[in-house]
Amino acid sequence: MWKYRAVVKRESAQRTREQIGRLARSGLDWVSFATEATEILRRAIPFDRSCWHTVDPGTILFTGSLNQNVGCSGSWLAEYEYVVEDVNKWSFLARSGRLAGATSIATYGDLSRSARHRSSEAFGIGDELRGSFVLHGNYWAAAGFLRDGDRPWFSEDDVELVRVLSEPIADGFRRALLTAAVRDDEPLEDAPGVVIFDESGRVESLSPAAERWIAQLVEVPAPPIPEQSRPLQAVAARARALQAGQDPLELCARSRVQTRSGRWLLLYGTRLSGGAGGRTAVIIQPAAMHEVAPLVALAYGLTERERQITRLCMKGQSTKQMAQTLGVSVHTIQDHLKSIFEKTCVQSRGELVGQIFLEHYVPRWEDLDDTPTGWFAKTSEPPGGSTPRREHDHASALSAHLP
Repeated sequence: MWKYRAVVKRESAQRTREQIGRLARSGLDWVSFATEATEILRRAIPFDRSCWHTVDPGTILFTGSLNQNVGCSGSWLAEYEYVVEDVNKWSFLARSGRLAGATSIATYGDLSRSARHRSSEAFGIGDELRGSFVLHGNYWAAAGFLRDGDRPWFSEDDVELVRVLSEPIADGFRRALLTAAVRDDEPLEDAPGVVIFDESGRVESLSPAAERWIAQLVEVPAPPIPEQSRPLQAVAARARALQAGQDPLELCARSRVQTRSGRWLLLYGTRLSGGAGGRTAVIIQPAAMHEVAPLVALAYGLTERERQITRLCMKGQSTKQMAQTLGVSVHTIQDHLKSIFEKTCVQSRGELVGQIFLEHYVPRWEDLDDTPTGWFAKTSEPPGGSTPRREHDHASALSAHLP
């Protein structure tokens, strides 16, 4: 009997993975993809509430959110993900290669050992199953699935299914990033926005431009007030948590965020000197060329050499000229071009440049020699593909019913 049940479970998991894979290739924006993926998952793993977060793979900061039957403030989410120590931190699940975990399992059956659970228990929240979605070492999104306090806990099989679904779900988020073409009729704000936080993380002031930028972020539902924006609070929490001298180039508290109209913003946090100690600021402004190009390349899955060849294509160089520029053979250039065409779903160099990059991304492609390495952050993979041992990780966050 147990063998029969094991076969049924494997077949069910395979069907779910195939369904998610087809959904990932259907050309949906990320909110639609996550909404439909929720229903597919709910049929395989019943849960009562869920939350999804898009992630900047370079700095692992949240860039968007979708909550269903769950409410939390941006400050609470940032505090429990980037500051408070807890089990099953999303970034830990991604970087360790574990990819998924349940609070009940991580706490050995004592949910009260989780600071996050203690803060949400009064709102009827029980066990939580978390997944981090990673593809080719790049961490694209995270999700939390919650059961009410009177429901059974998640099982090891539930955790394993979410782990198995990590790659196809990550692929859906990766592809969704490329579906949001910039609308030319959308007025483009140029003035940077500024948000000032006190030493405890409360907002002291924010500029009108900051309010307008925040209103364009993808958050469902929208925050009740602008300063509770989840991407904003994530950057602020990272800046506040950094110790003096830990990030001299100020590269860690940064996030590239795509707006509802398809435009790219840069949010970056910094400590302020003078006045009361511990104050920080987050600046919001249009993202510069070199800041977005690496993320677009990751979304298409282009290698460093493929990115170089794409830039040369855009400059109009012939195959022979590209070979001379890069010091490789014409045959090698042709092989790379074939790979680029396959990854971007085009048939020719003209289509590559005209349909994809010139229409949407050409302003952001340039020489990236000085690009911060943090923009190419990779998750680590466990040796030999083995599952890492269970341990308590640092900080964790889940969108639970919180003020």
